[in-house]
Amino acid sequence: MDYQLYIANKNYSSWSMRPWVLMTACDIAFEEILTPFAGTAIQHAFREFSPTGKVPCLKHNDVLVWDSLAIVEYLAEAHPGVWPADKQARAWARSACAEMHSGFMALRDECSMNCGLRIELGTPSPALEKDLTRLAELWAEGLDRFGGPWLAGEAFGAVDAFYAPVAVRYRTYGLTLSAQASDYAEHLLEHPAVRSWVEQGIQEPWRDEAHEQDCLRGRRILADLRQV
Repeated sequence: MDYQLYIANKNYSSWSMRPWVLMTACDIAFEEILTPFAGTAIQHAFREFSPTGKVPCLKHNDVLVWDSLAIVEYLAEAHPGVWPADKQARAWARSACAEMHSGFMALRDECSMNCGLRIELGTPSPALEKDLTRLAELWAEGLDRFGGPWLAGEAFGAVDAFYAPVAVRYRTYGLTLSAQASDYAEHLLEHPAVRSWVEQGIQEPWRDEAHEQDCLRGRRILADLRQV
C-alpha cells in the first residue's frame, strides 16, 4: 500500500474527513494513521509527519503532500475519478472546492464539527445566515447544471467529499437550508464512505476539551450519541 494518510479524530477533524472520504469512495487504497488531538493549541505530535503541524497529510513513497486541496490534486494525477471528465463540470468542481477551502468562515467558526453531538444552535448570526444562503445557492447550481445526484454530475467526486463535513454540521446543529440543499445533505450523509466516517467518529473513545467547548459555546446538547 503506497499511500499513507495522516489524520486526526474522526469526530472533530473536518479537514481530515475530506481526503479520507474521497479515497474511500474512489477505492484508492491507503493506510490510515490517526493521531488524536492532544488538547493543546499546538499539536506537537503532528509535527512528526506534517511540516505545518496540521492534518491531513498524505505520504506517497518519498512524496509528502500536506494540504487537503493539494492532496486532491495530487491524487487526481493518478486517479481520473477524482474530478469529472467533463471540462465544464471539472472547472466548476474545482472552483467549488476552492471556495470551501478558503470561505464559509462563519459556518466553520460557529458550527465546529462533532459527529456525535446534536446541538440546539439557536438564532444563527447574520454571517452564518449569509454562509447558509450561499451554500444552498452553490449546491443548487451544481445539482441543476450537471443533473445530479452529486454536485458535479452522476459520480461522487472531490467536490462532494469537500462538502461532506458541511453535511455533518447540518445534522449536528439542525441547520436550516432550502429543500433541495437539505435533500442533498441527507443524500451525502447516506453515502457509504461518509456514513462510515461518521460512525467511526461516534465510536471513538477520545474527547478533546477544546473541541468540545468550541461546539457548545453555552448551547444546549440535545443528544450525545457517543459511547461513554
